[in-house]
Amino acid sequence: MHEPHRAIILSLFVLYLNTVSGCEPLGRFNMPSLFKQGDIMIGGIFPVFNKDISSTWTFEGEPPGVKCARFDVRAFRWTQVMIFAIEEINNDPAVLPNISLGYRILNSCSSPTNTLRAALTLASRPEEIGVTSPCPPAISALIAEAGSSQSLAVAGTLGPFQVPIVSYFSTCACLSDRAKYPSFFRTIPSDYFQAKALAALVKHFGWQWIGAIQSDNDYGRNGILAFTEEVKKLGVCVAFVGTVLRTYSEDKILDVVEMIKKSTVRVILAFVPEGDFYPLMKEVVKQNITGIQWIASEAWITAIQPSTPEIYQAFGGALGFVVQKMAIPNLKPFLTGISPHTDPNAAFVRDFWEFMVGCRPVSHGEITAAEAINKICSGNETLMDNQDMFFNVRELRVSYNVYKAVYAIAHALHQLLFCQPVGEKMVRPCLNTSEIEPKQVTDQLQRVNFRDQFGHNVFFDVNGDPPASYDIINWQLIDGQVQHVTLGHFASDVNGNHRLSIQEEEIVWRTGKMVPTSVCSNVCPAGTRKAQIKGKPTCCFDCITCADGTIANSTGSADCTPCPQDYWSNESKDECIPKMIEFLTYHEPMGIVITIVSLLGASLTLATMMVFLHYRETPVIKASNSELSCFLLFSLFLCFLCPLTFLGRPTVWTCMLRHTAFGVTFALCISCVLGKTIVVVTAFKATIPGNKVAGKFGPAQQRIIVCFCTLIQIVICVLWLTLKPPFPDMVFKYSNKKIILECNTGSEAAFYAVLGYIGILAIICLILAFLGRKLPDNFNEAKFITFSMLIFCAVWITFIPAYVSSPGKFTVAVEIFAILSSAIGLLLSIFAPKCFIIFIKPEKNTKKHVMGKTVNKKI
Repeated sequence: MHEPHRAIILSLFVLYLNTVSGCEPLGRFNMPSLFKQGDIMIGGIFPVFNKDISSTWTFEGEPPGVKCARFDVRAFRWTQVMIFAIEEINNDPAVLPNISLGYRILNSCSSPTNTLRAALTLASRPEEIGVTSPCPPAISALIAEAGSSQSLAVAGTLGPFQVPIVSYFSTCACLSDRAKYPSFFRTIPSDYFQAKALAALVKHFGWQWIGAIQSDNDYGRNGILAFTEEVKKLGVCVAFVGTVLRTYSEDKILDVVEMIKKSTVRVILAFVPEGDFYPLMKEVVKQNITGIQWIASEAWITAIQPSTPEIYQAFGGALGFVVQKMAIPNLKPFLTGISPHTDPNAAFVRDFWEFMVGCRPVSHGEITAAEAINKICSGNETLMDNQDMFFNVRELRVSYNVYKAVYAIAHALHQLLFCQPVGEKMVRPCLNTSEIEPKQVTDQLQRVNFRDQFGHNVFFDVNGDPPASYDIINWQLIDGQVQHVTLGHFASDVNGNHRLSIQEEEIVWRTGKMVPTSVCSNVCPAGTRKAQIKGKPTCCFDCITCADGTIANSTGSADCTPCPQDYWSNESKDECIPKMIEFLTYHEPMGIVITIVSLLGASLTLATMMVFLHYRETPVIKASNSELSCFLLFSLFLCFLCPLTFLGRPTVWTCMLRHTAFGVTFALCISCVLGKTIVVVTAFKATIPGNKVAGKFGPAQQRIIVCFCTLIQIVICVLWLTLKPPFPDMVFKYSNKKIILECNTGSEAAFYAVLGYIGILAIICLILAFLGRKLPDNFNEAKFITFSMLIFCAVWITFIPAYVSSPGKFTVAVEIFAILSSAIGLLLSIFAPKCFIIFIKPEKNTKKHVMGKTVNKKI
């Protein structure tokens, strides 16, 4: 424990022993008080004057008395409400029957130091009680104080002695610490709840960039700290925090004003008591700083002093939270009955009378030089028709907290003295008033739970706090007067949930009819994301357009969301749209050309077959082996139709069909060509004496060669379809905006095995045809087969690199091009010369011409 705290507790302990032992204290603080003796005494500390005029101590003599200035009429009303509540209880037979409550009320001067003086004074023997009294009553409970710093001083000093303290206006959340302040209670909610309420208000109106003004004391610092923690969870930034205090010099006030003028914020929270904030308010009005929407803490939103048309010029439309209002019956006659002539020695009454009436009341022969300067009252003045806000008892808020504090203490004392709550059957007291210990009162206060005459439940939670409930206040100018209009409500339950209701359409804004906006950076539109600006708060950012393939479909997005794989972002980057699915169709130009060429080739093949069947008895047809030629034309017909399976949307069946059909038909085609090549070569080799090779390659052997060579390809395709068949696949790698729908080969090895086998057959054909290059010129079919095989091999050799490198549907187009090119090459190279002889040179379609021999030319 710090040394000053030890000294304070030691002094208090000495005073406490002096009080109970009847010893005379060494000295007293000269503090005027409102006093009435009773069986049980309740202390009260109020900031009747809200500025402490400091004086210089020379330490050469006794320090001068405390001087205070700025009479606070609102705080004076709180003292009167305490007196009124005590008188009401004393007249109520149901509460503390036959026991009178007394009071001693002191002024704190809104100073922690002076509040501590008042607390020590209340802990000692009252000056108003004569020293001959055998047992002067000490306070059993204390109602204090308005400021959190003042309450911290009192609670820290009297807490170790378990003296119960009930505050009516101290809201600092730090006072809820039961370990430090075990006997502290309050009838106003903690700033923990007010911070949540203010944060909920900021969130409700979408304010992201706000300023803050705090008082340089525990109330302001802790309040802004709690508020900042709450709004950070909502992504709100506090641009600046200005600090004020009623004792600050004008230069410090001007620094805060400059801070406000330079900032871009349009919403400012002032978490400041009325007395500390008022100098800044006057300077803001003086410099005509308008266009600011002010948010108020409960400390000043309903204060009387700043609620003037002059201050309204800059602070009109202010929003803030206050505890719920209440009208206390019979209080107004009590207040209008206050008079300095009733009790000329009553503290603070003369100051109140001078404030209200405008003259200084003095008794006969008591006029001093200072009082002679002021107007002297005639004695006929009255408060009965006074319309000051002081007498408006319909909207009591803090005064109602004082009222509840008195009743809470009374109920705790009743439970302690009668061992039962108020309202039950009356019994004799179970404890004498002289036996009351402060700790017992503290324990009973913790158990207090009753419903007051207005239907409100009064109780304290484990931290000494009441349930949180606030009204939302809006400053409005009505008939030339500033009115505190209730436009909403905030309530929090025990589970931490809260509910904010507000009548937006009824709010008067300082900035006009529209809800003011306050942002460091405008909300990023859809399609963009926030990009933090280095060195600035999180609320200050740039808006960056989302990258391709990502979107932000809401405003204010921190990040862009990637689209699913089969979707892509639109131009505005605020929506994912399905990617365009691309495959080779019948309807596009390329598909139409392929279809025409394919059908034309098939038709030409059929026509050639019809010609061969019609002229099958002619020498040219007989010489070219009509059976193998028909097989070859049939296979070419299938080859021309094969590309049609490559068009349209790939399916499981079309994918299996297109590759296997291509492989089998071309294997059949090349097998037929191979058979023809062998027949041609062997037929002309038979002219060599003793050569019997031709006899071994009759029609049966030719069919066996064709069927065997084709069967091998069929086996490869069956294994392919059984083990890893082709399947439709979506390919994303070629384009971000397109999905290429193609047939995946399933097994690359199988695909190239099919191509390789066809290539082997083609190479064998090419070699055999090359061997027959010196055969007779008149009808050397081997030369045409050689030429067709050269075309075929050239097409498929170039196909492989083109197939691998072509993207998307062009891969399919390359394969179709190879199929059609090789088929056309075979058709034209082998059958065009025969058709030429049949139709153009029929005179050469004779056996003599076909069997004629001339000098061979090299191919």
